[in-house]
Amino acid sequence: MSPTANGRSFGKRFGVALLLGIPGIVALVGYIYFTTPVTAVPPGLSLPLLAVLSAISPLLLLAVACLLGAYAAPRVGLQSYVIDQRTDDGVWQHLREEVKLAVGVGILGGVLIVVLDAMMMPFVAQDLPQSVLGATRPSLLDVFAYVPVRFLYGGITEELMLRFGLMSVLVFVGWRITGRRAAGPRPVVVWAAIVVAAVLFGIGHLPALAQSADLTPALVARTVLLNAVAGVLFGWLYWRRSLEAAILAHASFHIPLVVLSVVQVALL
Repeated sequence: MSPTANGRSFGKRFGVALLLGIPGIVALVGYIYFTTPVTAVPPGLSLPLLAVLSAISPLLLLAVACLLGAYAAPRVGLQSYVIDQRTDDGVWQHLREEVKLAVGVGILGGVLIVVLDAMMMPFVAQDLPQSVLGATRPSLLDVFAYVPVRFLYGGITEELMLRFGLMSVLVFVGWRITGRRAAGPRPVVVWAAIVVAAVLFGIGHLPALAQSADLTPALVARTVLLNAVAGVLFGWLYWRRSLEAAILAHASFHIPLVVLSVVQVALL
């Protein structure tokens, strides 16, 4: 039976996936609008226009990822209850068995990243911008203003980009290259896709960091490693459970980070 049987058409899968990612884009635009100082707006632009323009790049990336995922994911057995809707059962009927695992993996992953970051800090502290080190004294308002971006953009939009889009197409390409079309992709192919997507996610954070710090080898290794570790966990959940499980884990991953940020503000 075709992997796309009894499910939505390609167009509907793409449309549903794109709609799922839009709230994250809106959260990002809102954050930029409400937190960007007027003095930081480039000449010739208004603050509302700057905020709207900031959505163009992530929106294009999201659209491309949704196109790739809508085609590749069902063909390699990677599922999303919301996007695929292969049965008449409700999403919760499927997802309730995955919630505890997904939330647990996400929170433990967040704690792991905090610990790893603390262990690596002595090697990179001299290279990090002051905003990362806490010298800029953020307020609780700053911390909570970023929460929608963490949970909506990070938890949903980035999972659509990295897992549903990039990882799915990497698995599909690896599956076709290895020539095992009837048997489906081998675990080694899926693991390769999980790791590559996770590492590329880490590398994707480097351009933004380069705007505020010189990229030393230690700083590059820290940035890629911390993001890639989380990406591997989310990729495993996408493979073994569902895209929704990966989304829940990614959102839960930010809980320890928000708590740590609140504690840091309280201690400053």
